[in-house]
Amino acid sequence: MNNPPLARRLGDTIHVSPLLHKVVQMSGCSGDCIGEWLLKCAVGRGASHYERGFPIELPPDHPELGDEELAVALCLGQHSYNSTFIRAAAQLLSSPTTDPVRLARLAVMERVEPVLLHVAGVAARFAPDAQPWAYLLRHLPKRLPCPPDALPHWSRFVSQTGVTAFGGGPDIKWLRRRESDR
Repeated sequence: MNNPPLARRLGDTIHVSPLLHKVVQMSGCSGDCIGEWLLKCAVGRGASHYERGFPIELPPDHPELGDEELAVALCLGQHSYNSTFIRAAAQLLSSPTTDPVRLARLAVMERVEPVLLHVAGVAARFAPDAQPWAYLLRHLPKRLPCPPDALPHWSRFVSQTGVTAFGGGPDIKWLRRRESDR
């Protein structure tokens, strides 16, 4: 059974996305292949928490697709709901190289504000000064209220260790992008 599109899960309509059109043309993929290709590209660019084997027939990454575009494309309402896409987008964007102004503009244009505001709200708890999340909380419009269980739980955006035998509590860290020498 297929998951419903993310937009339906959020109580939104699916809009015609110019970014998705660009991604389809760049990648040569369509349907479910698009999401897998985007995820593969995000992992290759530093969303290392979601590293796994990808089908060899997936095309290579296209560096002319910006990181902000790649992450927003992972959050588009057209995709069948897949929490890994949202979580990989969050890790990819958790980087000092992310342009928060460009990201906010893309989020509004592609109607992914509810998704990014959800992530930003979680980031505010565990990495309150982290960019681009603090910027998005201040600058993104709250276009649509997000149903409580529509998006991944806060624990899916962090790494955490358990309580230790020495009385220490859990160590919770916001998942950040693995920076490379790209």
